[in-house]
Amino acid sequence: MENRVLDLLKETEALLEGHFLLSSGKHSNRYCQCARLLQYPQKAEEVLSVVVEKLKKVDFDLIVGPAMGGIIVAYELGRQLNKPAIFTERVDGEMCLRRGFEIKAGQKVIIAEDVVTTGKSSLETSKVIEGFGGTVVGIACIADRSVEKVDLALYSAIKLNVEAYSAEECPLCKEKIPYIKPGSRNIK
Repeated sequence: MENRVLDLLKETEALLEGHFLLSSGKHSNRYCQCARLLQYPQKAEEVLSVVVEKLKKVDFDLIVGPAMGGIIVAYELGRQLNKPAIFTERVDGEMCLRRGFEIKAGQKVIIAEDVVTTGKSSLETSKVIEGFGGTVVGIACIADRSVEKVDLALYSAIKLNVEAYSAEECPLCKEKIPYIKPGSRNIK
């Protein structure tokens, strides 16, 4: 099934090649722009059904997706699993819960992401969940491109091995190839 997921990422031009500045501040020669996949509901459904199969064994009550990338993923997972799905968003740079969404004390929560690289958005969302008394039981995502181990159980449709470099070590910077910043987080 992982081959089918990779085919759909390529078919929708969600897997990009070039020089990219990632939300983590690192540089890479590949970028997974899952929004390109998510614009096709049937293809998103097919890819996320892989994650749904893995989540069927997990005991949880709620799905929370950090804005922007996790909103549609949370919705689709919730739709397929018949679970409520909400999202966190940044206000003045801080991840928070708005729009009347609630997390009740004791609720078991899955964080939904499009791509997990460093887990930064997930960790920010985890703090919000725990602040309301919820317990994070894992992260669900389309693409796991983490290099270092994430501290939570990770349920992905595909594992992508993509190299990431600091700006100082980036071979593309050394070749003076300009980068683009496709992510939604502002980097300081």
